[in-house]
Amino acid sequence: MTTVFERATPADGEAMLRIQIRAFESDAALYPGVEPGGPPGYDSIEGLLDRIQQDETVKIVHDGEIVGGMTVFDKGNGHYHLDTLFIDPEYHNLGIGSKAMEYLEQAYSATKWTLDTPLYAVRNQHFYEKFGYVKAGEWQEEGTGLILIKYEKSG
Repeated sequence: MTTVFERATPADGEAMLRIQIRAFESDAALYPGVEPGGPPGYDSIEGLLDRIQQDETVKIVHDGEIVGGMTVFDKGNGHYHLDTLFIDPEYHNLGIGSKAMEYLEQAYSATKWTLDTPLYAVRNQHFYEKFGYVKAGEWQEEGTGLILIKYEKSG
């Protein structure tokens, strides 16, 4: 089984959007009381295509099939922010997420990484902490009321 990471193109948008929706909405099955959904625009092809064209958006390809993606923002001065990381729920627990985190650390010469994850997403918290991220605070997302945990890691 091979997993590769490639810059996403607009032609990848539809496939990546379907996976992104499944990935974010799968949280509702894992966490009681959580409604299906995701971050603002998670289900918008326009939003995903904008990220593909304007930001560092990478598709995750496993055995020749797109199974996920991630978007990284360059905040300047060696600071990178992992905006999204999503993997098709059918491909969870195969080590693909771990390979994605290893890829990020090799592909970007960061001195600082940041990311946010929902307070309810305990599985995500354990995952990021396994890679050395530490909790740096909490904040409430405008418009949704969702409480997010801010994580940081020195590169």
